Amino acid sequence: MNTREDPPTRRKRQREQTPVQRALGLLVRREHSRKELGRKLIARGVDADEAAAAVARLAEDGWQDDARFAEALVRNRTGGGYGPLHIRAELGTHGLDSERIEAAMATFEGDWAELARELVRRRFGPDGPQDLAQRRKAADMLARRGFDGSCIRSATRYDPED
Repeated sequence: MNTREDPPTRRKRQREQTPVQRALGLLVRREHSRKELGRKLIARGVDADEAAAAVARLAEDGWQDDARFAEALVRNRTGGGYGPLHIRAELGTHGLDSERIEAAMATFEGDWAELARELVRRRFGPDGPQDLAQRRKAADMLARRGFDGSCIRSATRYDPED
């Protein structure tokens, strides 16, 4: 009988990451709000007090910034075709106050009505919706994406000659 021992493996021993290291690992992938970062750390088994301390330390050191997060979210969502109502609501779910939300929304340099018209053009072609049924579909799509009534009216009654 051949008794052969397995060769020793050369695996590195992984030390348990500190809460700050875990939070930093999340932040290097993308921006997070303070609330979101704390929630994710707790979901990964970090004690709530340790998670709060880690988030506070990273915010203090400039790794986490709610204003930077909010501006990035506005850029990302407007690029994805979402309107101001949707974006404001999403920022609110991240625990941002109204002042920070308004400051982030002010970073959008485009025109909401033009963004809505562009979405309608992509969906219904360069001439826009042709009949009442198409206008309703366009209006529903824009409402789901968070555009207000004036943007919806402007986009669904779009005249390509304008």
